[in-house]
Amino acid sequence: MAARAVRGMSAPPEVVFNTATDPSRASAWLPEPLRGDGSPAAEIDGEELRARWGDADWSAEIRVYPADSGGARIQLDLTDGSGGSGPDQLADEALTNLVREVADNLQAG
Repeated sequence: MAARAVRGMSAPPEVVFNTATDPSRASAWLPEPLRGDGSPAAEIDGEELRARWGDADWSAEIRVYPADSGGARIQLDLTDGSGGSGPDQLADEALTNLVREVADNLQAG
């Protein structure tokens, strides 16, 4: 099953993308099946602000787009190939966690 979650943020797109793709922060926001061992995303396209993680059963792709007033719009596509109950809630929770990580990153920097 596949799910899509979209969220807006007031942080710049590059900050959101860099936080999302930072291996030390990925385990704080990615759903459990994709957290891995802290290794980077399987695919990262910094020009398009797109990254993809995946294993045998799960995949996640995030895209970060510019939004009004210097903010960002985050789109997360999450696929559960294991036949589970579906990733809808996990996709929404993942973006909530990413928003928290971006806020923490901005406060630390």
